[in-house]
Amino acid sequence: MDDENLPREGRELATGAVIYVVSPNDFVSDRNEAVSSYVDDVILLRLALLELVTSGDEDAAALRDRFPSLFDGLEDDLQLCREMMGDLMAWLDGKVAGLRTTPYKGKTPKVFLDDDEAREKLFEDGLVFRTDYPVDDDTVQDKLKKASTVTDVMRRRMAEEARVG
Repeated sequence: MDDENLPREGRELATGAVIYVVSPNDFVSDRNEAVSSYVDDVILLRLALLELVTSGDEDAAALRDRFPSLFDGLEDDLQLCREMMGDLMAWLDGKVAGLRTTPYKGKTPKVFLDDDEAREKLFEDGLVFRTDYPVDDDTVQDKLKKASTVTDVMRRRMAEEARVG
């Protein structure tokens, strides 16, 4: 988000991904199922990162090279998700472009990039989110014993969206 070497569009995508993760209004939000909401955050963040570094931009490639632990294996991991989740991954993948315009507290990613005060507030919200996140290793491990625990929630949300849309 703050990497001035990245093109503006990439920085907007990164900001939108941050907004999506810290926002309680996920595509897959379920008050009773924090792990499903966590998994969709994880997947969308990774999809956004992959789009960012595969844009063909030289600076995006440099970003990938600067953070190998973040990007090594990313494509393989997402391919595994695609194989296992099928249409759910296609649905989530279709959400990535919209991250560039995802609002948070009445502001778009563009505003967070241009307004230092808004950027600082988003950073603070990210710290609170990281500290207060309602999912821990034990919870994730228990809930992820069966993939259907997560995929069923996602499928319900995808079906609801199809009915409305």
